[in-house]
Amino acid sequence: MQNRRNGIYLIGIATLVAGLLTGQAVFFNVAYVLAGLLFLSMLWAWLAVRGIRIARHTRTRRSQVGQQFGEDFSIRNVGFLPKLWLEVRDFSTLPNYQASHVVPHLWPRQRYGWKTETQCIRRGEFFLGPMTFISGDPFGLFSLPRRIEARERIIVYPAMVPVDSVELPIGLLTGGEAKHFLTHNVTTNAAGVREYVPGDTINRIHWKTTARRSKLMVKEFELDPMVDIWLFADFSVRSLVEDAALKRLGDSAFLQASSQTILPSTEEYVVVLAASLARYFVELERALGFTAYIPHHEIYQPERGHRQLTRILETLATARSTSERSLQEMLALEAQVLARGTTLVLMTSSLDVNWIQEAQTLVRRGIRLLCVFVDPATFDPNLDSTEIRGTMQLAKIPYIHIRKGDNLTNALSQRPIV
Repeated sequence: MQNRRNGIYLIGIATLVAGLLTGQAVFFNVAYVLAGLLFLSMLWAWLAVRGIRIARHTRTRRSQVGQQFGEDFSIRNVGFLPKLWLEVRDFSTLPNYQASHVVPHLWPRQRYGWKTETQCIRRGEFFLGPMTFISGDPFGLFSLPRRIEARERIIVYPAMVPVDSVELPIGLLTGGEAKHFLTHNVTTNAAGVREYVPGDTINRIHWKTTARRSKLMVKEFELDPMVDIWLFADFSVRSLVEDAALKRLGDSAFLQASSQTILPSTEEYVVVLAASLARYFVELERALGFTAYIPHHEIYQPERGHRQLTRILETLATARSTSERSLQEMLALEAQVLARGTTLVLMTSSLDVNWIQEAQTLVRRGIRLLCVFVDPATFDPNLDSTEIRGTMQLAKIPYIHIRKGDNLTNALSQRPIV
């Protein structure tokens, strides 16, 4: 297009000079025609990217690594001029997402649509959009863009593996005393009835009492006597170890990623393990708490239900090993939220033996600890995890040994090493 315009410019200048030198009107007429052609072409190109309505329908704003994510696009010409061609460029940040499209000619009031499907290959928070329209005139002299700044947020949850069983420390599966605290969750322990208030669910209505008192009455429940389970995910920068073949682009983007296998990074293994265990305990209807530094502090008090799982997955989707706090410091800071009899499942790849002292302090307070240890020596052959594993055995801290490339379902089902 630039070459065509330059040719028109040169011809126009040449005819204008010729007209000035010869005084013949024909040269001026040609120059005027070329100037008019340029003006009309520019006006057409400007109008070509206006009078357009585009809609993108996102089927879901939550996806997961390995799942398909799709959108439906619809574009309509509401102007009075036909659109000879229209290029739609999408600048979404979702990896491998290709929503850009070339739309054929659109007559006035005509509609055109297309669909996109892509497999999510990396967890995180991404944005759909903005978009740019590009079109031009019938003579191919001008091509003008128009940018649409609208953006939508999408969360891609981390991958999860099936968990058949996890052997928690003995005596903690159903132990602990009943806690006589009312809860919004439905448990097996009914504490009484009260009057209905807006927001109470229908399944909590006690129909016999409602019929007897002629007004809606709902059941109240107490916390289950089963002890709480806390998940602690270590995202300290000191614990991060990655395979030498894994390269990052910027702070969080991987140059190469696969939805079929876990990336060779201790960070990714901790994320997948935390997500998988969270789903496992939620499906067992256990009261589950979660805390991590990613690098800001995230903490969720123990709750049951899939709402808690959603919170944890959203946190893990954007978790990065950038926290400056060591694992020892994090255990010391979080000790106050762990009640006696609590089960703490710690996921870490730290080789620093100092955190074991804090772990022993927690054990003496009556907290049962299980460590899911992602061995960094299997990611970097220059490292040695013999000392940390031997220290955990001396301190009688049970741990599950996870190596790079392990089948995590089988690894989590194994008996903890003591």
